[in-house]
Amino acid sequence: MAEFWGEWGNLAYAAAAAWAFFEGETFVLVAAALGQATGMVDPWVLMLSVWLGSFAGDQVWFTLGRRYGSRAVRRFPGAQRRLEVALSFIERYGSLFVLTFRFAYGVRNVASAACGMTRMHHLRFAALNFAAAGIWAASFVGGGWFLAGWLGPEGVGWLLGTVGVAAIGWMVLRARRKPAVGTIG
Repeated sequence: MAEFWGEWGNLAYAAAAAWAFFEGETFVLVAAALGQATGMVDPWVLMLSVWLGSFAGDQVWFTLGRRYGSRAVRRFPGAQRRLEVALSFIERYGSLFVLTFRFAYGVRNVASAACGMTRMHHLRFAALNFAAAGIWAASFVGGGWFLAGWLGPEGVGWLLGTVGVAAIGWMVLRARRKPAVGTIG
């Protein structure tokens, strides 16, 4: 990450915005931690970049959901089930769901498309989405910044390594539990 920021300079903030357009929690946490540890990343510029990138990404998904309905997400494996879950949460929680769905793993993009499929007015979604993107950006930039200050650069490296190994282990266990295609049982 330090090499990336060193080589790209201020363009790295544009890359952070592009990453946040799609997802990017881990990228934002690591970039903020790098900023705290090295001073290479300005947390305010990073926060603004990922705020705008996240906002723009969810606006695009909202528009796709409004225009194409469930066809916009059917092409992605597993999206139909997540779409159904998101629609039920929108029905139950409305605006609160829009303010919080970024923090629920695996539903962010589908949730924006689901909001587009409802009768939610696009300006209402845009206002809630803008606030939610700001909350998300501040949370993850602040989290990475303060975590690096608390653990130090070496501690952050160990934490990220541990989380990475745990995630790989979880994926391997999950893959081993699924029966192979074409098998019975």
